[in-house]
Amino acid sequence: MAAADEINEGNLSPETVMARFVAERGDIFEEFHFMAREMPETVNLVRRTAGYVHYYENQTTADQELSGPMRELIALCQLCAQGDDRFAANHVRRLYRMGVTNRAMFEAAASIAPVVGWSTISHVAQAILTANKPEYPYGVLPPGGEPATLTPFPELSIGRGRNQTSGESLLDTPEWKYIAEIDPELARRAAGFVDHCLLPGGAADELLGPGPRELVAIAALCVRGQVDLAAQHIRRAYAYGMNRRQVLEAISCVLPMTGAVTVQIGARAMQQADQAAGAAA
Repeated sequence: MAAADEINEGNLSPETVMARFVAERGDIFEEFHFMAREMPETVNLVRRTAGYVHYYENQTTADQELSGPMRELIALCQLCAQGDDRFAANHVRRLYRMGVTNRAMFEAAASIAPVVGWSTISHVAQAILTANKPEYPYGVLPPGGEPATLTPFPELSIGRGRNQTSGESLLDTPEWKYIAEIDPELARRAAGFVDHCLLPGGAADELLGPGPRELVAIAALCVRGQVDLAAQHIRRAYAYGMNRRQVLEAISCVLPMTGAVTVQIGARAMQQADQAAGAAA
């Protein structure tokens, strides 16, 4: 079903734009009210695009495949990677309201860490701590505070196939083979961390399988403009059972905070992955 207000979007007043934004998202930052007074059409387009990629009420469509919690996990990780701690805590509260536990957030953070560094995991921890402070003003905690048990969402049970048996470890890449010739201990330790974060069985108590973990990493690689590396990880995501729509939706989750160019870079990486698959067929 298309967004309910799709045909009723022309010349909206600032008040109407913000009323819809708040109703669909559940909350909003104070600066958006100021922005809407000056540029309501721009903020309305932000609302509609962000609402679609982040799964706001009345802005979703029936053919979208990634769940709201998975989209929020990707967004949270990217916000933390950028140091947007104020925004990130709000997303933690949204995840809490969806029934997502701290453990799942940390697993997503570990998935982005090989791309942007493990300091991002500490930013996720800070966002969680901030979200649990009563004085944090943005968004609401669910009754009882953070959820004690995880509410299931589809990505907890998909992307766990293992259709490839080699070429998965960081040490299998040409660059890290070269590094291993110079400093084998560096290569061994770095690969130990990266493989733990992303590979099947890397984390013994994982909630997210390797496919969803790759979605987090792919989005981050596209933010950094790494088309070739993103294409490699896209091929791995496909091997774990993820599909093109899911990969594209994952990349689109970081559009609000990184721009449409990120999605364009992601499309290039996806095309490269498709070409490689066609050549191998």
